Amino acid sequence: MMGVHIEQKSLFAYGINLDNRVRRDNPLRRIAEVIDFSFVRDEVRELYGRKGNESVDPEIILKLMFLLFLDNVKSERELMRIIPERLDYLWFLGYGLDDDIPNHSVLSKARNRWGRDVFEKFFVRSVLQCVEAGLVGGEKIHVDGSVIAADASQASVVRAGPELIAELKRLYGVEEQKLESAREYKYYKRKNKCMLSLTDPDAPVVRHSKQGSDGVSRPRYKQHRAVDDDYGVITAQTTTPGDIEENIQLEPIIDQHEANVGRPLKTVVGDKQYGTVDNYRQLQKRGLNTHMDHGNPGNKKALEMT
Repeated sequence: MMGVHIEQKSLFAYGINLDNRVRRDNPLRRIAEVIDFSFVRDEVRELYGRKGNESVDPEIILKLMFLLFLDNVKSERELMRIIPERLDYLWFLGYGLDDDIPNHSVLSKARNRWGRDVFEKFFVRSVLQCVEAGLVGGEKIHVDGSVIAADASQASVVRAGPELIAELKRLYGVEEQKLESAREYKYYKRKNKCMLSLTDPDAPVVRHSKQGSDGVSRPRYKQHRAVDDDYGVITAQTTTPGDIEENIQLEPIIDQHEANVGRPLKTVVGDKQYGTVDNYRQLQKRGLNTHMDHGNPGNKKALEMT
């Protein structure tokens, strides 16, 4: 059963009013003024039963998830540990000094209960609000991808022949991946077929080759995104296995951007990862202006021939 948190003042708060303890220019005050998180209750109401134990209020759950990203807190356990020490967090969540802080597991349980579709609705809703506020032009985007380390240690990686790794994946149920099937990606070639993380089998073991990385193969995912040129608002994004090349995701990201902002795109900016012959051809057919490095002399020669 979905719970609804009723905010009320503690009878014995030792004369402490959190509203007076949080400075007027605290960013959370401005966020609370312009964002009404209570909309989430209507979005997820049907995902809860009518009887049984009450859950943590979905509004508080969404605020907790928001705080994780706002302050880049390294883990959900760490967030729950620091909430009692942060008066502004308590005020933002509507908690008093003596209220019990939820267990970190409420966040993972909520993500499983709400599902991917709900979070996609949250994202699209946020983009539309930015469009309405005049923060998104929609005509020019910058595309990029970031490798993200999986929550799995290097010690969890095992090495074996391709046949044994394939059998381990079958036993771990990787066919039902947390992400979309890699078979859906054009030109997909799986890397490191002889390595598997037993902690997170869905995360391919790949090397981050960009400058500043350690060059070690680790379990990783990759986040692909489009950033609008006007105010840097992310208008489209997707997460894939770490061995999905960025150029493969260019057109899907463009399609998502146009669908989310409701406006036709005119210009795409990207680095050499996106400057493939196929991408140039496809974007030219769509009538888009491109500012992308051709990547290598072979690509440049092929482009000159087209």
